[in-house]
Amino acid sequence: MDYREHYPAVLRWLSHMVDFCLALGGFAIVTLVFCNASLRGFAGFDLAWSLEVTSFLLLWSTFFGCAAAIARGAHMRVTEIVEKLVPRPGQRALSIAIDAIIAILLISLIYTGYNISVHTWAQKTTVLYWPVGLLYASMPAGMAVTLIFHLFNMVFDIRNPVVPHASHSDGGEAL
Repeated sequence: MDYREHYPAVLRWLSHMVDFCLALGGFAIVTLVFCNASLRGFAGFDLAWSLEVTSFLLLWSTFFGCAAAIARGAHMRVTEIVEKLVPRPGQRALSIAIDAIIAILLISLIYTGYNISVHTWAQKTTVLYWPVGLLYASMPAGMAVTLIFHLFNMVFDIRNPVVPHASHSDGGEAL
């Protein structure tokens, strides 16, 4: 289920900004890689800085892509096993427990990513001399936005129970 239509204006704006940055980052990655490969093939040299920029963009896009997927309700889930083995009242409790575990995991990723970023901030990259901590800051930043979306989605799901095997893309429909 795409949660974005249920978001308040601030979260919708944040979701659009994430999508815009992902599109811009993806375009920059493709452009840099294509130009660098073309230069290497036709001119016999490459742009050393483009590899660092591309790696930064790829990592930041990965973690913010997670946030975009959460906003869309697009992360993979296997519901068939739970639907067959767990009675319906237990399914709702299990879903809430899984959402709580995911929130705890996201908080631990934010904490760990922040610590790694802080401890590597003084190190510099080899070509552009950017702080290495900026590369690692992608994890806490992306997971923080993911947590914001996940918490809203979790509250929305608690307030709007889902009926299995209905017409929505996640296999359920709000009651």
